[in-house]
Amino acid sequence: MGRLSRLTAGCAGLAVAVFGTTALLMSLKGAPPDGFLADPAAALVPAGIALVLQAVPVVSRTAGRVVHGLAALLLAGAVVLGVAAFPRHAAASIATLLAIAVLVLLGQLIRALVTADKRQRRLADFTDTLFQSMNEAVMVTDANYQVIDVNRRWRELTGHDADEPVRLDPPPVPPAGGGDWMLPRVDGGAVPVLASMAPIPDEEGAPRAYVATYVDIADRKRAEETLSEKAAELERGNARLRETNTRLEAALTFKNDLTSMLTHDVAQPISSIASLAELLHADWGDLPDDIRLELATKIDKNTQRLIKMMNDLQLLFRLDMGSVTARRAPVPLHEVAASVVAASPAGPGEIVVEMGDDVTALGDRAHVVAVLQNLVSNAIAYGNAPVLISARHLGDQVELVVQDSGQGIPDELLPNLFGRFMRGSGLGLFIVRHLVEANGGSVRYEHADPHGARLVVTWEAAPV
Repeated sequence: MGRLSRLTAGCAGLAVAVFGTTALLMSLKGAPPDGFLADPAAALVPAGIALVLQAVPVVSRTAGRVVHGLAALLLAGAVVLGVAAFPRHAAASIATLLAIAVLVLLGQLIRALVTADKRQRRLADFTDTLFQSMNEAVMVTDANYQVIDVNRRWRELTGHDADEPVRLDPPPVPPAGGGDWMLPRVDGGAVPVLASMAPIPDEEGAPRAYVATYVDIADRKRAEETLSEKAAELERGNARLRETNTRLEAALTFKNDLTSMLTHDVAQPISSIASLAELLHADWGDLPDDIRLELATKIDKNTQRLIKMMNDLQLLFRLDMGSVTARRAPVPLHEVAASVVAASPAGPGEIVVEMGDDVTALGDRAHVVAVLQNLVSNAIAYGNAPVLISARHLGDQVELVVQDSGQGIPDELLPNLFGRFMRGSGLGLFIVRHLVEANGGSVRYEHADPHGARLVVTWEAAPV
């Protein structure tokens, strides 16, 4: 990891710590303050310092363990501070904890980059050493092929002493018809090698001596295998680094989308509840009963909306972790549809159910209810009444359809229709897709005739 990358990461951590300190000091200017542990901004200070520590270069393994251990303790403290502030500042605490999660991923990326950089340097050093210490046998001979200088490896292979006069007879020439050169031994044998001959010319250009370089085939093969293993190990490290980088990019995108949703969709009902409650508290004695009931009803409506968002977020996190499992059993769709219609805030006649009492799907009842609730809510929020709920048997499958009478969904939105944060809070159709797939089904969108949107869910039919 280069100095610029370390400097960038360190500056990012320092900026987070400074931002957290500034936000904390500003929030504590009240009279009286809520206390240090009541503000989620306090969690950003140790989290930023932890990122700075992870970007600091270390020269020894012991120092690295101390630095990374201290960074881990700071991150744990940041999480504790974020959780401690949750009762007073729920939305800000969630956003702060997500920011800490991003900093943890960034720290892991820094460590992965440092590890990959060290491995690459070790491989480069190993390669240099390998080729410098390659078991080559070099001989310098005169014009009569009298050996006048030999190195250690040549003596090891042939059994000659350092100062022993040796005459190569016959002289080293390329093997007839190709093949390996043979290095003569004292005992009359030979060693198959890869070799080259380079003449040393005199002043008139005639060869006065020769330099013969021999490389043991077995040594070269072992070196190539070792180098190949090192290259494969480096490629595996790079693959892990690319995977970590992909996860980090996905986490950053998710954090940005979630922060945007919390800022707009969650803040709106909280603000409305606070305003209405303040109005009731201040003017309770002056308000007639019907106005009190209307304000209390609005508070309850916004509270239920906020509770649904929090439940959807909790379910979203469980889906991301893969901890949602389906306990499938026969589910009567007409009964489920009737309960969803009864609980819906839509007026009489806005939702119509057309299906027989015998249409039964195989699935987790709670998942089926959640799917139908989200589809109906989506149709009411973005379409027009009436909303039609229908179901029918198609062989060994059951097709459940929720159709509104609106303008339909624009074609440019269809590729990401069932993704996160798509329209409004953006969680409804994303949750629908995952819950349906967890029960072995599928969901798709169709244009309604003559206009409107059709969300079609296919379940496995319950056995008769």
